[in-house]
Amino acid sequence: MAYCTHCGSSMADEARFCPTCGKATTPAPPAGPASSPLDYTIQGDNLQVVRVKLKPGQELYAEAGKMLYKTPSVHWETRMSGSSIGEKLWGAVKRKLTGESLFMTFFRANGAGEVGFAGSYPGRIQPFDLQPGETFLVQRDSFLCAQPSVQFSIAMVKKLGSGFFGGEGFILQKLTGPGTVFIHGGGDFLDFQLGPNEQLQVDTGCIVAFHESVGYDIQFVGSIKTAIFGGEGLFLATLTGPGRVIVQSMTIDKLRRELAPQAGGGEERNNLGALGSIFDSNR
Repeated sequence: MAYCTHCGSSMADEARFCPTCGKATTPAPPAGPASSPLDYTIQGDNLQVVRVKLKPGQELYAEAGKMLYKTPSVHWETRMSGSSIGEKLWGAVKRKLTGESLFMTFFRANGAGEVGFAGSYPGRIQPFDLQPGETFLVQRDSFLCAQPSVQFSIAMVKKLGSGFFGGEGFILQKLTGPGTVFIHGGGDFLDFQLGPNEQLQVDTGCIVAFHESVGYDIQFVGSIKTAIFGGEGLFLATLTGPGRVIVQSMTIDKLRRELAPQAGGGEERNNLGALGSIFDSNR
């Protein structure tokens, strides 16, 4: 079974065009030692850990501070990615804009070894085995680790309203294959495969990742009464297929409000509390 590199839909191995989005397929390049499939397991429930067994010569890069453990055979080095000073500086700026640190940590196995990564708050780890050219847009701070063949970049939200009220901000992380990448989000995950023009309305801030082919916008909840007394805020994020969408059941902002109700924005919602939710979701 193959997957479309544009919308992620499944299709026959010999297919030349995707039956969902109609775009031509892109053949995968031959895999070398550093880009061969990863041997990994994800363990745990609400505090998951991804354990990656590296073959000699295999390499990963990760967000600084996400490593949990490693074996001595795995060499690590913190550096800026890029082949020139300009590329390194621009890469650091892009990571900072998406909520990540200025540096990435690179792990290379001199012999067979193992390294583990975990998120910084309760949630799930989601792997993506990206095909060549396949792109996912993910929320800020969610990147965990990836093979070096995966390109890490940024994507700007195209519509002004989506940036202000969508809960994800104006800048999203952009991950492009080929290769395996891992992201982290809060609570549990729901996975949707949207067909062409199929829509899904999501509470603002609860979107973890979606295919680049998925349209992203925000819409008013429908009525003033629902906006004021519904408890969900004034807007919903609207996603339009085709493509895959992953939604999280808990955001870090909601977790903060529940753990520290007196620290700002965590009081129980009253009849007018929904009016402040658009500000809470964009902190």
